[in-house]
Amino acid sequence: MNCLIVDDNKLARTAMRQLASHVEQLQVVGECNSAMEAYNILQKEKIDLLLLDIEMPGMSGLELTRNLGKKRPVIIFTTVKKEYAVEAFELNVADYLIKPVPPARFIQAIEKAREIIDSNNRELQVSDNEFVFIRDNGILKRIRTEDILFLEAMGDYVKLNTPQKFHAIHTTLKALEEKLPAGKFMRVHRSYIVALDKIESIEDGTIIIQKNAIPVADAYRSALNNKLNLL
Repeated sequence: MNCLIVDDNKLARTAMRQLASHVEQLQVVGECNSAMEAYNILQKEKIDLLLLDIEMPGMSGLELTRNLGKKRPVIIFTTVKKEYAVEAFELNVADYLIKPVPPARFIQAIEKAREIIDSNNRELQVSDNEFVFIRDNGILKRIRTEDILFLEAMGDYVKLNTPQKFHAIHTTLKALEEKLPAGKFMRVHRSYIVALDKIESIEDGTIIIQKNAIPVADAYRSALNNKLNLL
């Protein structure tokens, strides 16, 4: 997994490179002191991961992310400020790190990014409505449909959430909706499909599944009520 460090502060770039040096199979292939420099590199080279600062002169990290389009790698934001977190996650980045970054927190973020990058080689197949098979780097892995809690769209990927972990699949929510058994799963929002039997409660238009809050869009509310045999 190769990465590019983008930060206008040289000391911050050095600190990030040092963290990366302790992670196996993570290779820093370059550093940039501006978002525009990074943009030009990304037009020519294949980068798996951006360690991207937000506040930089000229183009910000947020603006760079919006402008990358299909050439966008997986992104981890690195910043000294917390107030950009909501806006950052709306851009479907892998993680958001506050500098100075503790080593354990850095490793956690890298593992999230690795899961997403690996999902480029994954696809989902359904067998007899009892199992889904995820193709992971050429190997079929079986997951019971009854273990699926919900699915969440995140850019070009879908997170398939189970009680143990999530699996990132390079596909669309619509494609998975067509494969999953309709009697067990239902889309409740443009970004979410839920397992109906995993719903614990619904309050103020929000579904709760194992402490996860999932919004219900108005367009799906009536159909959801019918599915749940709401009295």
